[in-house]
This record gives sequence, structure tokens and C-alpha cells, in this order.
Amino acid sequence: MQLSISQHMKMSQQMKLAPRMIQSMEILQLPIMALKERIEQELSENPLLEEPLAGDVEAPEPDSQVEGEGAIDEVSTKALEQQELVVDNDHNNQADFERLLEMSANWSEDDYTYSPRVSSNQVDDDGDRKHDAMSNMESRPQSLQDYLLGQFGFFSCSPTVREFAEYLMQNLDHNGRLPSPLPEMLEVYGKSISLDDAQTALSLIQKLDPPGVGARDLKECLLLQIKPDNPCREVLICLISSHMEDLRQNRLPVIQRKTGYSIEVIKDACEQLRMLDPTPGSGFEASASPNVVPDLYIEQDAAGKYVVRLEDEYTPSLHISRKYQQLLSNGEADAQTKEYIKRKIESARWLIESIEQRYSTLKRVAQAIVDHQTEFLDKGPEHIIPLKMQQIADVVGVHVTTVSRAVDDKWVQTPRGIFPLKRFFGGGTTTTDGDEVAWDIIRIKLREIVEKEDKNDPLSDDALVVELAKQGYTLARRTITKYRKALKIPSSRQRRAY
Repeated sequence: MQLSISQHMKMSQQMKLAPRMIQSMEILQLPIMALKERIEQELSENPLLEEPLAGDVEAPEPDSQVEGEGAIDEVSTKALEQQELVVDNDHNNQADFERLLEMSANWSEDDYTYSPRVSSNQVDDDGDRKHDAMSNMESRPQSLQDYLLGQFGFFSCSPTVREFAEYLMQNLDHNGRLPSPLPEMLEVYGKSISLDDAQTALSLIQKLDPPGVGARDLKECLLLQIKPDNPCREVLICLISSHMEDLRQNRLPVIQRKTGYSIEVIKDACEQLRMLDPTPGSGFEASASPNVVPDLYIEQDAAGKYVVRLEDEYTPSLHISRKYQQLLSNGEADAQTKEYIKRKIESARWLIESIEQRYSTLKRVAQAIVDHQTEFLDKGPEHIIPLKMQQIADVVGVHVTTVSRAVDDKWVQTPRGIFPLKRFFGGGTTTTDGDEVAWDIIRIKLREIVEKEDKNDPLSDDALVVELAKQGYTLARRTITKYRKALKIPSSRQRRAY
């Protein structure tokens, strides 16, 4: 094998993002509460970044809303246009350093101040929104184990049985079932206990509320919930023990042939079966629903036009400390201190300008979305129009990735409720008349057709294709099947009523 060394020339293009641009994109992507946490972190880490003391920054009166916002935007624009930072990989930012030395002389403290906008509607709604935010705070729910242990204390049993029962309760899964057979639980337990005592402990747990807890599988869970006085008890036990798959497939005539029960008796038992809970422990799980705080509010102005207002109650006002600006300019600080102040002022300026940029970009993107989806706001979700992020990017004049970051994890309060901002985007199809229709409308129409069908002779997926075509929506059968499953609509055989 011969080794050789050679030189080659290669041309390529690379885009390197400056730190300031990266931070701006990160700030844009943050939802309002995450932005609040980011600001609090920066305040704790940067002594040059301050919140005005009470009375230092006064919010404009409601009737001066436009003037106040214009003044803030004008200040921010002056700072960005006249004093643009030179941030790249090929310079040492000396020009920035010189400007920082002259900052206190050239600019007042308010030139680099971020102060949230205050609108008249926001002032009126502050009390209600604060109350809603407090109501939306999570509280620690009672766990299934705590609930069971509280009941188990009323049983009289040996310490050995009680200790093993507590062990079993701590090992129940989120549905309230034992994850393993009892002999395996005994092996892991690691203490001496007879199988009879272990079975006694499990039997006591299975007598607790909610009914069905402590079961080892679905069948046992359902059987534990059948009360002795249930008139359908015998039929229910038969169906649960031997015919679960036939029930899932709605094969009632098959069950009739195998058991000899009439269709009416089987249907009555099925009604009772639907009242049983296959996951009795799931109601004790900690709530997984997020605390939704809208980033934007959509309201109608006097002319009836929908306008966007940003939520900024949770973002504090920010400014750069004048004390450190003066220390930088009066020549009293040594070189190391000056360099430290320079870095922290730059960091503070970047943050303030990034928040201002977030405000501007998010508001323009949201307003473009609202202008496109006016019918959705006027008439409801069934009138949503197909919309792609590239369309909004073209209107606003930004890259499509900017739109994606702007709408990511953002929620908007509309006259029709709270929606994720991404809810207003979606593809669609073309009707026979050539009109574009959003997929959401297809789903709504599909559900309407299924709800109105004859349950004694439900529509197959092929028949659903025909019904939608009658309304002008031409779709493939596989598309209908996909959306039917997404809507959790059973197949025609499972929907059939006997």
C-alpha cells in the first residue's frame, strides 16, 4: 500500500451565526413564561441589568397608548439604526468598546430601556388575568398510594400482611394494576412471607376504592368491579372472561351463537360493561395539562378589525445601570474592570434589543396570521383557510424559519377561546369547484356524516368517500381511513347497532 500526500482546493459556502443573532432567535422562540424566567436569570447574573424601582418608569395613561408605544419604538429604532453593533468572527469589536466609553454622554439611560407596552384593555383586564393565572397554578394532587393507604388503616391484619400490602400499593402502576404476577413480586420483596399471606394482602387491596384496583390484568380489573347484586352479573362474567375480542369487534351475533344469550341480553350487558373503568388508578395521576398563559390577545377595534396585542404583564422593564455607565466613562476603572463592564453592557444591550425584536416580529407575524384567518374568528373553526408558514413569511418579509420560531409554543387568546398559534396553519385540498379547503373542514364534515348515518347500516369507508364527493370534497379512500382513525371513529362494523 502506497501513501501519498497531496493538496486540493475546495470552495464552499458556510453561514456562521453571530452570538447576537443566536440569542435573538432563542428569545423569539421562548413563550412568555419562559421569557420571564430568562429575564430573571439575566437579572441575577448581570449586575448592569436592572429593573426600575417603583415609580421610576410610569406606564402611559390609557388614552395615550399610541403615543407611548410610538415613543418606545422610536427609541429602540434609533438605538438599532444609529448604533449598530459590529459582531462577527473577524473583528475585536473595538468600535463597540469606544461607543461604550461615550455611552453615558451620548445617550440617556432610557435609550437602552425595555419597558413592556401597556394598553387600555390590558389595564382593564389586569385583575381578571391575574386571578386566572392564580387559578391556573398546579396543586399537588393526592396520589393513588396515599388514597389507598388511608383506607387500608381500617383493616385488621398481621404486621406481616400489612407491610407487604403497603409494598404492593407502592408498586401499582398508573392504572392501579400490579405490573407483575404475585410470585414475582414476592421474589423482589426480599422478606420472608408465605404465599397465603401475600394473597391475603392482595385480596384486601382489591376491596379498596376505587373498584378494580390491585388487579393483575384487564379482565380481573373489570371482574372486580361487578357488584353482587348486578342483574347482568352472570352475563358480564361470561363476556369478560371469554368474549372480549368479539366485543371489541362488535360481533354480537357470534357471541349469541356461542353463549345462547339473546342479542337484547348481550346489549344490556354491554351497557353495564361500559360503566366499568378499565384504568381505575389513572384519575390519581398528577395533572399533565400545562399552565397556558397566552402570549397574544386578539381583539376587535372600533372599526371591527381584528388586531393583535402582546401579553407583557410578566416581562419586567429593563435598563442598563447608569452607575456602571458613569464608572466606564469617568476613567476611574482599571482596564480589567472596563473590560468586564463592557462585556456586561453588551450582554444587557443584546438582551434588551432581542426582546424588542421579539415583540416586533411576533406581533407582525401574528397580525398577518389574523388577517388571513378572519373567517375563522368570525364564524368558527369550520371556516379555517389552508395556510402555510411560507405565505406568512412572504407577507412579513422574513425567513420561514423565523415564522416557525415565532409561533412555536405560543398561545393566543381569541374571541373563540385559547388556541396554539400553530392551530391557524394547515394544509388542505381542492374541491370539485376549484376552491381550497382546509383538512380541518374535511374532518368536521366526516364527523357530521358519521353522526347522521343509519347505525343499523353504517357507512363503509368507500361509502364515506361517495358522501364527501357529493359535498364537493374528492378524496382517496386511504385518506378517509386515515382521518377516521385520527378522529377515533370506529370502523363500520364496530359502529353497527343491533
